Amino acid sequence: MTEADKTRQEEDYIGEIKGGLRPSMRLVVMGIVHKQPKSMVVTLSCPSQGEGDEKEEGDVGMQMTISFTEKAIRRNFRKDGKWGTSENTLSFFPFAAGEAFKMEIVCEHQQFRVMVDGQPLCGFSHRVTQLASLTSLRVVGDLQLTKVA
Repeated sequence: MTEADKTRQEEDYIGEIKGGLRPSMRLVVMGIVHKQPKSMVVTLSCPSQGEGDEKEEGDVGMQMTISFTEKAIRRNFRKDGKWGTSENTLSFFPFAAGEAFKMEIVCEHQQFRVMVDGQPLCGFSHRVTQLASLTSLRVVGDLQLTKVA
């Protein structure tokens, strides 16, 4: 590992979803997993509310926490400042250290459908029902992003 690798362990991406999410929209996240990954997090959220000390985090429509050590993907949401019960049932773990991936998040009427490398991974029912309020996509963790669309 070079000095540059040590200082740049996490690459944060925060992008705006113009007009918010709506059914039939597809978000694409492509990247390469680091050689010794611990985790990655993909979050779809609403803007923060308030100013200064009164600023509150916005609702989270879906947060996927990908744990390489557990080979698990936890999905959760936050509404009115409270996190829900996480879901982590999976039929397979699609990510591998040092490998490229293509994740697609499809917004449907009732749920988000997540596919990795063309294979269906999981669904997550909408808890934040005002889909248009979900205007932020954040990707952080042990990866190098190659494309976000």
